[in-house]
Amino acid sequence: MTALAPQDRPESRTSDSPSPAPPSAAPHERSSPLSRVGGYLGLLLVILVVALPLYWILISSLKERPDIYTVPVTWVPDPFTAANYSRVGTGVAFTDYLRNSIIITTVLTVVEVTLGVLSAFALAFLRFPGRSLVLLFVIASLMVPNQVTVISNYALVAQLGWRNTFAGIIVPLAGVAFGTFLLRNHFLSLPKEIIEAAEMDAAGPLKMLWRVVLPMSWPTLIAFVLITIVTEWNQYLWPLLMADDSSTAPLPVGLAQLQDTAGLTNWGPVMAGTVLTMLPILVIFLLLQRHMIKGLTAGAVKG
Repeated sequence: MTALAPQDRPESRTSDSPSPAPPSAAPHERSSPLSRVGGYLGLLLVILVVALPLYWILISSLKERPDIYTVPVTWVPDPFTAANYSRVGTGVAFTDYLRNSIIITTVLTVVEVTLGVLSAFALAFLRFPGRSLVLLFVIASLMVPNQVTVISNYALVAQLGWRNTFAGIIVPLAGVAFGTFLLRNHFLSLPKEIIEAAEMDAAGPLKMLWRVVLPMSWPTLIAFVLITIVTEWNQYLWPLLMADDSSTAPLPVGLAQLQDTAGLTNWGPVMAGTVLTMLPILVIFLLLQRHMIKGLTAGAVKG
């Protein structure tokens, strides 16, 4: 028999060949205890920064007036009292302010979402002269603080006789620059094959928007609706300038008047009014958040 050359021997090939690399560790195995501790500390810090003020508002609304100023601080009301909530209605016309906030927020949300969707669709899919100029104007308007336009808007609204009216509050706030920019960028990220297929089927602009674009855009659209609701519900400066009484002023203005009525040393009713003001927006946030997560995860797993 012919002897194998050293390079042909199995032992040589085994010893010379590089050893296989060890399998990479799973992500949860790579994380060290120190990194996990750092993550928990960061989470604890976020909870303290966000949840602690909310908890303080809630317990202060359930305390009697002397207990709010006790030292050291008591973190559990003793005794519990709901008298501050009844004083909110006697201090100001809370139901009128609530009605006004619902009207203003609802109208502004419908107008801003409708105009935002239509303008974003036009800038994303339609071809018309000056489209780039319109987009540049939209982006430029995002860089101008709202406070800069307060004086000019106030003069114009006063000349139109819209002070202390819902039109005077709603019309100047109905800008959709942010929504247009957000939705346009999302529309451009949609699969081009689906858009081209709709165009080949001779789908008109409105049909393509309703049947093709919007069904694929619900998560972004719901996020825009949520941002709009929260923003308009918390409007304070412009309604304060426009509204003279509870006939048109929203809840943030009513809370400021409640503080003046109750006095700077009686924070119980003010905290109770703050809780009542937050409750509707928290409920809406929880409902929309559930649908938004459902829309984000829809289609993530393909069978």
